[in-house]
Amino acid sequence: MSRAALLVLADGRFPAGGHAHSGGAEEAVKAGRITGAADLEEFCRGRLHTTGLVSAALSASAALGLDPLELDEAADARTPSAALRGAGRRLGRQMMRAARAAWPDPALDQLAAARPKGAHQPVVLGLAARAAGLGAQDAAYCSVYECVSGPATATVRLLSLDPFDATGVLARLAPELDLVACAAADAARCAVVDGVDALPAASAPLLEIGAEAHAGWPARLFAS
Repeated sequence: MSRAALLVLADGRFPAGGHAHSGGAEEAVKAGRITGAADLEEFCRGRLHTTGLVSAALSASAALGLDPLELDEAADARTPSAALRGAGRRLGRQMMRAARAAWPDPALDQLAAARPKGAHQPVVLGLAARAAGLGAQDAAYCSVYECVSGPATATVRLLSLDPFDATGVLARLAPELDLVACAAADAARCAVVDGVDALPAASAPLLEIGAEAHAGWPARLFAS
């Protein structure tokens, strides 16, 4: 196992397309739910313990070798918003391109062939982690970090928030990232025995509603 590979996969400069997405932060800023660092922290905390947990468990499951097509269907079932399903698949398609360039692997090729329009990003992330020689918990850590770092980075641009304040938010959330990553990896190990239906299905209805509203905007800075 290469810890350097984990750094490459988790690096915000890894060309997986995440920079074009705000994780719901753009809509929340416009709606007045994020006005500064304190609001951003609460937004990221809520996202982490709901959709973040779900995504991390899917990634960890893919890293453990569960059927990626079943996991992709499970991701669909856990994403009520059509806008978020579309965003997840676009991100998955971009992640696939980057992962196949970095860590060529037959499992990535097979999923790309089966889902030419893109599999959900957490599933591709987990397969990429597996191809890189990483484990379930590593994949979960990549997923939960992305879950909060994306909105934090986007809010710096949206509100001209001090980058030091955004970094402070991520640092304060670090203990919770540990807890959610461990819970996601544990859930994935249970799914090996009990099947993908045993994976978490936590929801964040306001994120789903906001994503649908955001998708209809005539002009926006971020894709989602």
